[in-house]
Amino acid sequence: MPKFKFLKLLIVLIFTTLLSSHLFSQVKVMTWNLQNIGKSKSDETITYIAKVIKQTDIIAIQEVVTNPSGAQAIAKLHDELNRKSGAKWEYVISDPTESSPYRSERYAYLWKTKTVKIKGKPFLEPTYKEDIEREPYFATFIYKGKEFTISSLHALPKKHQPETEIKYLKFLPDLYPDHNLIFLGDFNLPESHSVFNPLKKQGYISSFEKQKTSLRQKCINGDCLASEYDNILIHPKKVDLVKAKPIYFFEDFEDIAEARKVSDHIPIMIEINLL
Repeated sequence: MPKFKFLKLLIVLIFTTLLSSHLFSQVKVMTWNLQNIGKSKSDETITYIAKVIKQTDIIAIQEVVTNPSGAQAIAKLHDELNRKSGAKWEYVISDPTESSPYRSERYAYLWKTKTVKIKGKPFLEPTYKEDIEREPYFATFIYKGKEFTISSLHALPKKHQPETEIKYLKFLPDLYPDHNLIFLGDFNLPESHSVFNPLKKQGYISSFEKQKTSLRQKCINGDCLASEYDNILIHPKKVDLVKAKPIYFFEDFEDIAEARKVSDHIPIMIEINLL
């Protein structure tokens, strides 16, 4: 092989290696409202949920029921991931949210231990628990030596004006100035709503725009999605958004009613680099 061809090939190999390293060095974060996850989810459904989740590194789950079946379902999901995903997973589940006994729920996080480590103990953020019915669940993770803190929220249903509690999120960056906050969950509002403007003025951006995430009762001319409810907000000075991916799991089912046994929301996932 002529010398210049060898050098050219070497350069291509080095560039390809570096590019591949960059592409596969991102951390993946998913959020999913799993609609009353507890005894309503069969073993078959839990197996399917694990199949969807295994593609991420961290998942924030909303709408875990507060009775023992909620924690049991998350434990089953954790076991299924450890047995069939090819990776080791850990999980945490929150205490029941405190503000309203009528809408009290739990949150959960599951994560791949080979990719990220958890720092400290996750907690329900207490500052505005009198104003936010299901106070956000905070967890700090470490990825390649860099920390980021996820704030998972399940806001009030739209008919109960979720903006009246989402407005308190704007104060959290000042309360946690040393944290790289990522806001995610089911906001029951589109990201275009003015209640998100204060966060946007602080530099936060929505990972998804005009992305419907809740499922219809029945598909209309092939359109099975109803509303823009779920999102992930990041700060681009701290987080590089590589990819934002909605996961249309309902396409795996012949009937939307069967898909809704899994959830009435689709999961969404981002791939990020920490800056």
